Amino acid sequence: MTTRHYTPFDHLVMNFDQALRTLAGRPLVTERPDPAEGVEEGELGEAEKTQSMRLMRVNHSGEVAAQALYQGQALTAKLPEVRERMERAAAEENDHLDWCEKRVKALDGHLSYFNPLWYTGSFAIGAAAGLAGDKWSLGFVAETERQVVRHLDDHLEKLSPDDHKSRAVLEQMKVDETRHGELAKRAGGAELPGPVKTLMQLTSRIMTGTAYWL
Repeated sequence: MTTRHYTPFDHLVMNFDQALRTLAGRPLVTERPDPAEGVEEGELGEAEKTQSMRLMRVNHSGEVAAQALYQGQALTAKLPEVRERMERAAAEENDHLDWCEKRVKALDGHLSYFNPLWYTGSFAIGAAAGLAGDKWSLGFVAETERQVVRHLDDHLEKLSPDDHKSRAVLEQMKVDETRHGELAKRAGGAELPGPVKTLMQLTSRIMTGTAYWL
């Protein structure tokens, strides 16, 4: 059985298709079930419901950015095995994207109006990281996932104890993000300079702060 080798144009077309699916269609998910399925819906007051909806909207926007980041890195990664790791991670991030969207809608909310901006910016950052070299691309993934795990811990503290469904989704996401970061580091990811980490944190705050309200 022959293996198909995709041209750079093929990858561009596939990335465009992925962007449309992420922003306006249905993402290609893996075989994993939604962690919220089968979990009892808790009794939430109006303020608690609104808080949960906004937090899950922020997480959805974060997954839009993560999807774009991985796709950008896969496009410019130099080693095939690195590209494959990025593409598998992107597939699992699609699960997160789907789970968060379902939860936002179940809480009668809407997705961030700025998702196209988060996707475009993150795709460019991912592509630039890939061009810098695979060790820096993988290092960027490892640091991104470290920051995402801290962000998820913060959201788990802010959720109502009665929001069992949102909590189940975030806890599974935390497991996945931790694993993605560890895999990237073991694959040869370099430790990023301090100023780069700080810039990443500032960029994340802008995105999360905006997505919380809009």
